[in-house]
Amino acid sequence: MQNRRWLTLTYITFLLGFGGIALFVGAIAAQIMTRGGEDEATLILLAFGGLCFAGLVFLLWFGFIGILLARQTRLLGSGYGDAYRLIEAFRFREAIPLLERSISEGKETSEILMLLTTAYAYTGQLAKAQASADRAVQLFPNDPTAYITLANGYRLQAAYDEAAQTLIQAARLEPNQPMIWAELGFTERLSGDEAKATTSFEQAAAHAMPAPYAVRVFYHLANAYQAAGDTRNAVRSTAKMMSARAGLSVWKTALKAMDGTAYGQSLRYEIAAIEQALADADAGNLG
Repeated sequence: MQNRRWLTLTYITFLLGFGGIALFVGAIAAQIMTRGGEDEATLILLAFGGLCFAGLVFLLWFGFIGILLARQTRLLGSGYGDAYRLIEAFRFREAIPLLERSISEGKETSEILMLLTTAYAYTGQLAKAQASADRAVQLFPNDPTAYITLANGYRLQAAYDEAAQTLIQAARLEPNQPMIWAELGFTERLSGDEAKATTSFEQAAAHAMPAPYAVRVFYHLANAYQAAGDTRNAVRSTAKMMSARAGLSVWKTALKAMDGTAYGQSLRYEIAAIEQALADADAGNLG
């Protein structure tokens, strides 16, 4: 919900800014067309006003972002920003000391513990990852992020039933978050419960999802509907899978961090199956 509010605020800010720029361009164009008419001074003022308005909007926006970054540093510790970027680049070992420093500074938030659990897990320090995830749930029992962190730790250890139960708790805390339902569906499939997985995927599909999640969710839904003889929904899901195909590249990149894990091997097979399904759909062979 909070991310949606920030996204809405960003859209509004840029619309206002570009509105000012549009006013500037329109006034200049009108001034050129009038060629020194009586309204020339008014048009120049409008153009100047539009330019100033756009500049002010963007200045306020970047100032606001700067304040938020400074606040984030105070809340999450001095190493959080660098650690986040390192984890995005899959440089987990380099991120660990920065995150540990944030905790030593007293910034033991759910976000820090989530990143630290991830870094520990992907460097093979599973005992530390488990301890960090358990700590997150202990400190933040009402934060769904803490349960997602714990579930990721379980999943990397191939403890899929435990991971599914933990994600169910996260979904109860935030039932309108499609990524939680998608992760639950992925995990339920790994635990062998296809029926529950399909139900979770349908919950995820009821909301807008980022492409990396949509491509996998609709692939599994297409297969489930096809197996049930529901051709109409199978074709719809296939079309949605195809429209989100760009999201598959994110999972391909993530595979590098999962080498040597059972979950990584399973994801590798799944990606290959999705790519084959996309190729079949491109060729018009929908089975």
